[in-house]
Amino acid sequence: MGALRQKIKHAFAVDPPGPAEPTDQQKPAVDWVCNQIAKRRLTLPGLIFLEMTRPLNYLGAQCMHFTQPGVWAIAPKHIYGGYKYFAKYLENRGSMEYMCRRIEEMEAGYLEKENAQKAERKQKKLDKKNKKNKQKQIENNDQD
Repeated sequence: MGALRQKIKHAFAVDPPGPAEPTDQQKPAVDWVCNQIAKRRLTLPGLIFLEMTRPLNYLGAQCMHFTQPGVWAIAPKHIYGGYKYFAKYLENRGSMEYMCRRIEEMEAGYLEKENAQKAERKQKKLDKKNKKNKQKQIENNDQD
């Protein structure tokens, strides 16, 4: 009786609550998807979509598994590998939560980079304006 109890002890176990961390093989595929969403400034629509489809992530993963033969026939080998790992990752309950968090982190990185570039452009513009004003002052002083 003890052996049977051990076999069925975790028959209906579910993943622990919280975000599901991807494996080393899954991480590049998951990060690529999150990066594409953040890079295109689709963070808010992407987060809304992920939150809406959170209960259906397992079904989506099964659909991806169903279409794997077609992807295998069409896509290059490295894309097919990422597709396969991404589909396997979506089977986890916490996958959507992890992806939402990762998209927000990437968006913050892009905003920080953009703000730094804006500040640099503004400083260059200001330096150019100051240089032009100094040249005008020198010309005015030479004329006097």
